[in-house]
Amino acid sequence: MRAEASRRSALCAALGVGLLIAAFQAPAQAAEPHRLALQISDDDPVKMRAVLDVAANVSRHYSGQGEDVEIVIIAFNGGLDMLLADRSPVKERLVNFLKSMPNASFIACGNTLETLAAKEGRRPPLIEDISVTQVGVAALMDLAEKNWTIVRP
Repeated sequence: MRAEASRRSALCAALGVGLLIAAFQAPAQAAEPHRLALQISDDDPVKMRAVLDVAANVSRHYSGQGEDVEIVIIAFNGGLDMLLADRSPVKERLVNFLKSMPNASFIACGNTLETLAAKEGRRPPLIEDISVTQVGVAALMDLAEKNWTIVRP
């Protein structure tokens, strides 16, 4: 009988510890940031502005709720013009965006850069603080596989 009571006490203690661990893990999981990847693949200033609008609106929405959000904009094909220092139709806004939104980053497709370099005889310059990945679509796929939300405005 004493052994039964001892086992019952040990079981209750283990259950209590398990509940405490679960209670402390829940806020940690809730603190995970939201993750959004935006695709821009069209040489269309309207779509480029739409991508920036979506990023700003999503960032404002979650910061207003006291939640974090990570945003990455990946440009390839015609959309790469958005990130080029010598021809971006949204350059001024994008530069201001980079300064004011540390939770947002921009990635250029290396394959598209190489194609432009071959066609134009030089690699076009990127706006400062733009990262490069070899394959833009593969970067989107990698993010999707890590449960990022992918949107093409």
